[in-house]
Amino acid sequence: MTLAAPEIALLGIGVLLLLTVLAGTLSSRFGLPALIGFLGLGMLAGEDGPGGLMLDDYLFAQFIGVLCLVFILFSGGLDTIWRSVRKVAVPALVLATFGVVISAAITGAAAILLLDFSPLQGFLLGSVVASTDAAAVFAVLRTRGVDLRPDVQALIEFESGSNDPMAIFLVGATLMLIAIPSTPIIGLVPGFAIQMVLGGAIGLGIGYLLPEVLNRAHFRYGGLGFVVSIAAALVAYGLAEVSGGNGFLSAYLAGLMAGSRTFAAKRAISTFQDGMAWLAQVAMFLTLGLLATPTRLLDIIAPGIAITVVLMFIARPISVFLCLAPFKFDWRAKLLVSWVGLRGAVPIVLATFPIVAGIPGAFAIFNIVFFVVLVSSLVQGPTLGWTARRLGLNRVAGGSEG
Repeated sequence: MTLAAPEIALLGIGVLLLLTVLAGTLSSRFGLPALIGFLGLGMLAGEDGPGGLMLDDYLFAQFIGVLCLVFILFSGGLDTIWRSVRKVAVPALVLATFGVVISAAITGAAAILLLDFSPLQGFLLGSVVASTDAAAVFAVLRTRGVDLRPDVQALIEFESGSNDPMAIFLVGATLMLIAIPSTPIIGLVPGFAIQMVLGGAIGLGIGYLLPEVLNRAHFRYGGLGFVVSIAAALVAYGLAEVSGGNGFLSAYLAGLMAGSRTFAAKRAISTFQDGMAWLAQVAMFLTLGLLATPTRLLDIIAPGIAITVVLMFIARPISVFLCLAPFKFDWRAKLLVSWVGLRGAVPIVLATFPIVAGIPGAFAIFNIVFFVVLVSSLVQGPTLGWTARRLGLNRVAGGSEG
């Protein structure tokens, strides 16, 4: 029996991965984001579904989520054309920082008023759901034929790839304030600045070195280049984290810098990393689906709908219109950017942090966040193309910025 266990485990993993891909493909045929199929199969395989698998190790799920996000962000950066995003880099970064804070504050205030959360619990929930999700945004924009006006698409993609650090900082800072109420808030700001600078510098450095290594190494076996690209993503994240920087920002910028340069087998490595990103999405959403307990979601339908409505129709639009006010984007572009506030794996992964930290009300926060992600994917994802066409912001109809 002991000898058979690894074979059975590997067989089960293989079957689950295959079924997850099929579920994602099926959901896409019905006009839904593939992540709905991934999450749905995970929930069916979980303790409330016919699969009966129970996953209650949130620390393990958190590790899987972080690992997968590294490859998703690295691949997203690698496929992003720098010359198309540099013109929108400043507004995207303003939206990725101040926009996240505004969304977190408004959503947190709603949680305090509507759900009777404490101020710190409310802001914690707001921080968890404040950032858009790179995996969801990249998947919808690049695989469902949504062809937006170049400046708008560049803004959306660059923001989604760079706004996770602010959300992570806000979640970490709020958890610290809950654990140690006497922590001075102003004292946390320099730490955030250091995280951004170190994460950015390390990511750009790794992204610059990757093409150099690939161009100079002349590997006898082409597959070793794929190994080097995997190592680059992991080193960018890990080195930034152990140095006190932000690993997610580092991984994204490493891919962005590498993708802006010419190197050996660039197309093959880009294709390989795209495959890694899809594998990461499948594994991550399947794992997060296993974490969810559908029967518990039924208990939070009302608060879940309330937070979703506030986030989609109040918090996100206000943050977008305020942050983009100084820049040359018209109201149609701002409205579309507001609607593309897709939530996905990042909020669910961040929702495991309060559970691991033992924060009161952490499971309620996790369930509300899971509900928000499901509704966001079901409503915003399928309607993105239609909204872009109605606003005249698809590439065929679109004009220049502003």
